[in-house]
Amino acid sequence: MSVISRKNQVTLPVDALRAAGLEPGDDVRVQVVAPGRLELVRAEDLVAEFAGVFDAKVYPKGYLDELRREWR
Repeated sequence: MSVISRKNQVTLPVDALRAAGLEPGDDVRVQVVAPGRLELVRAEDLVAEFAGVFDAKVYPKGYLDELRREWR
C-alpha cells in the first residue's frame, strides 16, 4: 500500500512496476480511468508519436516560414 504525500508523490512498489514491464527512466503517462482510479501507461517514442501532427490543416502554407523569419 502507498500513501500520497503532501507533495502529491507516491512510491510505487518495485514488484508491481517490474510485473508491468516498467523500468527506471521510462516515461509514463498518468491517465484517469475512473474516480479514484489511475493508470500508468509507458509513453513510447514521443517524437514518432507526434511527428507530423501539425500539418497544413493547422498551419497555413508559408506560415511557419514567416514565423521563422521573425526570429532573425
